[in-house]
Amino acid sequence: MTVITWILLVFLVICAAAVSFHKNILNSILIFMAYSLIMSVIWMMMESPDLAITEAAVGAGVTSLLFFVTLKKIQRISSEDEDEKETGE
Repeated sequence: MTVITWILLVFLVICAAAVSFHKNILNSILIFMAYSLIMSVIWMMMESPDLAITEAAVGAGVTSLLFFVTLKKIQRISSEDEDEKETGE
C-alpha cells in the first residue's frame, strides 16, 4: 500500500469517529459527505470505478441531499441558527 492510501484510510477513520461524536447535526452531515468522497477515492485507487461513481453519487450526493431536505422540513437547521444567535456562539 502506498502512503496516500494509508493517509486516506486514517482520514476515513477520523471522519467515522467525528460523525459519531459531533453534536451539531449539520456538521455531521458535512463530515458524512467527506467520508463518502474519501471512500470514493479509495474505490478509484482500488481500480473499481463503478463503485467509486456509485459511492460519490449516492453517498455524497443523494443521501446528503435527503438529509439536508429532511432537516429543512423539520426546521432543525433554522432552529439551530436561532439558538446560536441567542447564546452568542
